[in-house]
Amino acid sequence: MLDSALKEQLKGVFAGLEAEFTFNISVSANHESRTELLELLGDVADCSDHITCQVNEGDSLLFTLLKNGVQTGITFRGIPNGHEFTSLLLAILNLDGKGKNFPDEAICNRVKALKGPIRLITYVSLTCTNCPDIVQALNAMAVLNPSITHEMVDGALYQDEVDALKIQGVPSVFADGKLLHVGRGEFSELLAKLEEQYGVDESLLSSEEKAYDVIVVGGGPAGVSAAIYSARKGLKVAVVAERVGGQVKETVGIENLISITETTGNELANNLKTHLLHYPVDLLEQRRIEHLEMEVDRKVLTTSVGEKLTAPAIIIATGANWRKLNVPGESDYIGRGVAFCPHCDGPFYKGKHVAVVGGGNSGIEAAIDLAGICSKVTVFEFMDELKADKVLQEKLQTLPNIEVFVNSQTLEVIGNGDKLTELRMKDRKTEEERLVELDGVFVQIGLSANSAVFRDAVDTNRAGEIVIDEHCRTNVPGIYAAGDVSTVPYKQIVISMGEGAKAALSAFDDRVRGVI
Repeated sequence: MLDSALKEQLKGVFAGLEAEFTFNISVSANHESRTELLELLGDVADCSDHITCQVNEGDSLLFTLLKNGVQTGITFRGIPNGHEFTSLLLAILNLDGKGKNFPDEAICNRVKALKGPIRLITYVSLTCTNCPDIVQALNAMAVLNPSITHEMVDGALYQDEVDALKIQGVPSVFADGKLLHVGRGEFSELLAKLEEQYGVDESLLSSEEKAYDVIVVGGGPAGVSAAIYSARKGLKVAVVAERVGGQVKETVGIENLISITETTGNELANNLKTHLLHYPVDLLEQRRIEHLEMEVDRKVLTTSVGEKLTAPAIIIATGANWRKLNVPGESDYIGRGVAFCPHCDGPFYKGKHVAVVGGGNSGIEAAIDLAGICSKVTVFEFMDELKADKVLQEKLQTLPNIEVFVNSQTLEVIGNGDKLTELRMKDRKTEEERLVELDGVFVQIGLSANSAVFRDAVDTNRAGEIVIDEHCRTNVPGIYAAGDVSTVPYKQIVISMGEGAKAALSAFDDRVRGVI
């Protein structure tokens, strides 16, 4: 199943393994995917003398990972092909202490402090680009805390379970039978939810205060640019972020970053991190800022893991997230008919009728993608015309299973308790209301600035964007903002990078002039 080139790569990846690992396989003799699973795991095992396969007859299809003959708490109920192949490799490397996707010590200690036992199950689609992030994060938690077990389930192989649990979005994470999380997420977000549900042993945690010259909040293009420019000035810099790359990681194709003909969000995010770590910057990932306190000569930031970070200068580059409709019923049916990522959740609506709310570039791109999967796609645009680029609108017009309604306001998401069934819409010209029967809706109405933590400290506009001048200065000395979280026009990667550099240079100039 694995080609010779990939096998050679795996031999190098596994060259340093020290422990003995076993794929403890349980599979029915009649399972249609039995041969595929055995071939895949057999090929992987052939790449290292430290990996073996043990095959047992079972009534389904799964395998667990054993380390030195002992269960590790990690299970794959499915064939980890596609994006999940990396999840399998990382599980082995993490268990052997060779993995590179563990968070820093403070985050690891919070995972170890979780009160168990905790049994986690994640339902995935092998075509989902967000699922591996969740699977890998929860597998890492299982490695760190022996009271945590995690099982990945390929929903396509266990459709009866998917239907019984009424799953309409992936990844869907269940904690001891209770739905914990649906959709894209970060290590820190998952950890926060587990802490809330299970609690932590506070005696295992410690809090310390760290001082810096500049703290950059956010790890997207603006944040990374600000950190690099600050570090190049010889300043002590920390970057606090849930992940490096930010919203960029949600972009499949990037063709307008000058000097780079074409790249992807993931590739750019990886390059940003590589460049950032070329400098002596403290990268504090998998955490959020929860509180800002202003003191006479410094700002004190408290993170979601309990740390206190201080600096005379703060550069806010927290970007923006997908906006929600904020109508009745929306939050009730997220993951059960209300979705935001057509690439991840589109396959769940194969042959069904879905709506896309939003007629900008993201909305029309989503409609075009979904038209190849769904029987019918209905686009609702609030304004009196679509706002997408002409080339996208021309492509839209060539697809027979897409219909477009402008002047359309979404009033309510309606469901039957299990899943979405209808949208209540209003024609803004005639004021006429109607119910539209649907199987799902993809919300694509733009971005909302991630400025909530800072709104009591600095001026923001009606949209929540932090108000800045032409030098990225806010109304508070020593606080700067850059990129999509700010009032700078045109939310583009290349602009965010420039704004991040500008904010860093302004902060350095203020430092030299004694303003901060």
